[in-house]
Amino acid sequence: MDKCSFCGREKSDVDLLIAGMEGHICDRCIEQAYTIVEEEFKQKNTFDMSGVTLHKPVEIKAFLDQYVIGQEQAKKILSVAVYNHYKRLNQKVTDDDTEIEKSNIIMVGETGTGKTLLAKTIAKMLHVPFTIVDATVLTEAGYVGEDIESLLTRLLQAADYNVEAAERGIVMIDELDKIARKGDNPSITRDVSGEGVQQGMLKLLEGSVVNVPPQGGRKHPEQKMIPVNTKNILFICAGAFDGIERKIAQRLNTKVIGYGAAKDAEQIDRDNMLQYVSPQDLKSFGLIPEIIGRLPVLTHLDPLDRTALRQILTEPKNSIINQYIKLFDLDDIELTFKEDALEFIVDKAVEFKLGARGLRSICENIMTDAMFEMPSNDASKMVITKDYIENKLDSRSAQRLKAS
Repeated sequence: MDKCSFCGREKSDVDLLIAGMEGHICDRCIEQAYTIVEEEFKQKNTFDMSGVTLHKPVEIKAFLDQYVIGQEQAKKILSVAVYNHYKRLNQKVTDDDTEIEKSNIIMVGETGTGKTLLAKTIAKMLHVPFTIVDATVLTEAGYVGEDIESLLTRLLQAADYNVEAAERGIVMIDELDKIARKGDNPSITRDVSGEGVQQGMLKLLEGSVVNVPPQGGRKHPEQKMIPVNTKNILFICAGAFDGIERKIAQRLNTKVIGYGAAKDAEQIDRDNMLQYVSPQDLKSFGLIPEIIGRLPVLTHLDPLDRTALRQILTEPKNSIINQYIKLFDLDDIELTFKEDALEFIVDKAVEFKLGARGLRSICENIMTDAMFEMPSNDASKMVITKDYIENKLDSRSAQRLKAS
């Protein structure tokens, strides 16, 4: 009678028995073998920092320029931060007792200006574990939501649970403004998704040993915790901080005293108030002073003007228009856009004030019918004109876009 050559079980005792040249293997042995192989590969799959190419800040920014339009100041600051992070990881131990501290970053910018895109683009060229997490789901321990330690759980997953590699990684915390304190004064009730989360993040950002649940928080209470030292983890925080312009304007106006000061106030660029953002404004918005102190590098992203939106539409490697051309090319359809059609799309994006995401929303409204009908037609070409776009963007679609 046939039986497994590994465990000796007979065919009647297993669900599946696979025959080979001179033996058999059962489904249970296959599962065990798969687990062993997976563990072996996981141990070998390490991030070897000794072989990492140290990209100069100019090289990092040049890579970002291929994918992100504008935002020169933010790209410079991110490039320097990543470069310094590499140097900190590769520094040799010396006797001068000089220890290079990390400089966590916070980016402030309107929706659709490229905060998350900058982080994702950097991730393409990094050789350290990198993860992007959303702050909106975080709550204090014991409440519905995710614990703060889940930030490091994601980083461990990105590092294939290699703790040493994770301790040298980079974490992007998006939507940081969503955990702002609900009022300027400390509340008498617990702010479990606002100030409470900020308090919990303090040691994480500064550097301490945190016990991290490898499979997430409360769903697996029996799991063994993994200690992770956050001292060498670089944190990049970002948020829209909607309404912080009013805080900036109030601060600038308080200094307008006398004729000379009034003349200086006239030179303020009121179309881009974010360029004057300061830690004081973040405190007024609802971030606690302790967390602001642990994010020493503050930068802003400029709002996208018409020229930048026009470049975003076609120039980057992964531009919106190139994505649609690729989609149609997969169906052997040649898609082209007339110049006046592209200009019309940009005009609508400026009107709706949704940044780069507005371009995507408009293009989806324009192309939905074409993407539905063209794969079933025999046509091999399609040309998008201004008249075609005007017909698709009827008043109902325009109102829906404005509402979003």
